[in-house]
Amino acid sequence: MNKLAILLLLLSFSPAPAQEIAVLKYGGGGDWYANPTALPNLIRFSNRQLNTRISEKPATVEAGSMDIFQYPLLHMTGHGHVFFSDKEAENLRTYLLSGGFLHADDNYGLRPYLEKEMQKVFPDKTWTEIPPDHPVFNQKFHFPDGLPKIHEHDNKRPQAFGYFHEGRLVFLFTFESDLGDGWEDPQVHNDPEEVRQKALRMGANIVQYVFQN
Repeated sequence: MNKLAILLLLLSFSPAPAQEIAVLKYGGGGDWYANPTALPNLIRFSNRQLNTRISEKPATVEAGSMDIFQYPLLHMTGHGHVFFSDKEAENLRTYLLSGGFLHADDNYGLRPYLEKEMQKVFPDKTWTEIPPDHPVFNQKFHFPDGLPKIHEHDNKRPQAFGYFHEGRLVFLFTFESDLGDGWEDPQVHNDPEEVRQKALRMGANIVQYVFQN
């Protein structure tokens, strides 16, 4: 029996909630736990704006665990080192090809490590920049210029990259934007409310895209 068949059997006995989000815990020493107030704030915003019913306390799941299959959306962040074992990469690949979605938000310094490790997950796919007319930027909230700039790091434009499978975006990497900092409690970064709203609206778009595709 293959992994997907086992998963379907498990889910038949223990159905998971349809709308949940989990934080992805990864190896390599990076701070996967960064921005602790970010995701709960995004979830509360999404529940208000999108009428979702997501648990305000996101779960934490490990890349190699079967638990990831219980969540339609995984979120990861950090400032640097990321490592996926071959087993973890295979598990993530199966999850993403089976309908899951991974959003990785660069908290600064994540890109070179993540790009290398995601090649293990999809050695046959190309890391693609997501254009502003993609549906993820045009859900309830519209971002005609694409990914918004929230925090400045290296004076570069914000970019969104990803992988597609059968026309569906399955992995989104938000770079030079730092959405998660904008999602955090106001006193953490002292961002103007206008900036926080841009970050939260973009995050809600990601949630809406995932739950509808």
